[in-house]
Amino acid sequence: MVDSATTRQVRTYGNWRRPTSAGLLGLGSVGTALLLVGLVLVVVAVMISGIVSALVVATVIGIALLLLVVRDAHGKNALARIAARSGWALARARGQASYRSGPIGRVPWATFQLPGIAAPTRLSEHSDSHGRPFALLLTPAVGSYTVVFGTEPDGAALVDQEQIDSWVAEWGHWLSSLGDEQGIEAASVTIETAPDSGTRLRREVAMNLDPNAPAFARAVLDETVADYPEGSSTVKAFVALTFQGALRAGGRRRAPDEMARELAARLPGLTAGLQATGAGAAQPLTAQEVCEIVRVAYDPAVAALIDEAHAAGETPELSWSDVGPAAARASWDGYRHDSAYSTTWAMTVAPRGSVQSSVLARLLAPHRDIARKRVTLLYRPIDAARAAALVEADLSAAQFRQTSSSKPAARDTLAVRAAAATASEEASGAGLINFGALVTATVLHAEHELDARAAVDNLAATARLRLRPVYGSQDSAFAAALPLGLVLSKHLRVPSELREKL
Repeated sequence: MVDSATTRQVRTYGNWRRPTSAGLLGLGSVGTALLLVGLVLVVVAVMISGIVSALVVATVIGIALLLLVVRDAHGKNALARIAARSGWALARARGQASYRSGPIGRVPWATFQLPGIAAPTRLSEHSDSHGRPFALLLTPAVGSYTVVFGTEPDGAALVDQEQIDSWVAEWGHWLSSLGDEQGIEAASVTIETAPDSGTRLRREVAMNLDPNAPAFARAVLDETVADYPEGSSTVKAFVALTFQGALRAGGRRRAPDEMARELAARLPGLTAGLQATGAGAAQPLTAQEVCEIVRVAYDPAVAALIDEAHAAGETPELSWSDVGPAAARASWDGYRHDSAYSTTWAMTVAPRGSVQSSVLARLLAPHRDIARKRVTLLYRPIDAARAAALVEADLSAAQFRQTSSSKPAARDTLAVRAAAATASEEASGAGLINFGALVTATVLHAEHELDARAAVDNLAATARLRLRPVYGSQDSAFAAALPLGLVLSKHLRVPSELREKL
């Protein structure tokens, strides 16, 4: 007899596509328009000023097109790299790379306000329809509201593959259903690993210790409590959902109380859906819990103090205006904040081909060379009304690239097949979603930075991801990797729709 468990086919996942636009010679829509305008200008220059002026115009247009065509391994063209360098030099010249807060800081309000794009955010607390308090985070610059959930994932250890496949299917269904949620703008999942101080273990043992226990048993427990925290880690998971403050584009932005009343009835359904994905018990975080998460992220040295306070039955009083760092300095490829050093990477290429459900396991697991590691998956749900137009436009762009050459490349042929498969799945009712990833590695000493960078590079290879440090924007990327629901594309000076066409 043949065991059916050994012959069962392993499920794989893939067919992720980067949005593209039609264009000639590998150029996007903007590059093709620049090429056509350049040809017209060359012809006009020949007619008006002669061949010399035409050559000058052609040289300028050629250099501009070359900046758009030449790309590195991460898909960044030379124009984007030059713009990043220029923006970083300008920010450093203006003194925006350094931050000082508090009573002796540079800010006039003498508080430890969050720096950068998270500075204007406001935090309030409300209650949902089940009476659970939840924190509501407002980002006034873009008029969005964020709710953060804390989850307790069961993990895949000693779990049947059938159950894991069911969780993955439910997770895909939950992400797809976000496109039908009214007003939802983005979602993020943050997995954070950090050293365990042992405070929770000591508290748990002290609460359950029998005073009449044998001396040997008490000695074993005392030794376990003393030795186990060394080298152990904690894993925390958070889900942040961001909603639009306006009911429609150009409409009036709702106040926090109005938004809280609407979300109060929707949160129980969202948490119930999360539990079916293997996320475990999902609860909305309170304002105090959100403050503690952000405070520890910017200053990991206070994590032990907060744990000890909770172990003693006390709650450290934190306000949103005092959770930021006392000092922070962003460099080209790193971020120094209070008692730690961090580097944040962004995903530039998703795994190619097909992967199994455990592809991110090693990237998410704790690592001995990284004190605190934060992996954040960013999602932008697309409603059904726009999804059909987007997949059809992507299919048309792929077909245009294939037919623009008499001998199409194998990559273009495969791109047409993938775009056609995506369009077919969307027509069958599947959801469409944009996604990305940020990875933040934090160390407590500067000499450990190189070890952390090497560790992330190795972990990215095991996950079949291509990661690139967020050069020139480390402070913004650090804040975006926190479970705050910040939508980076809405803070860009160049709209994301235009960037995709370059």
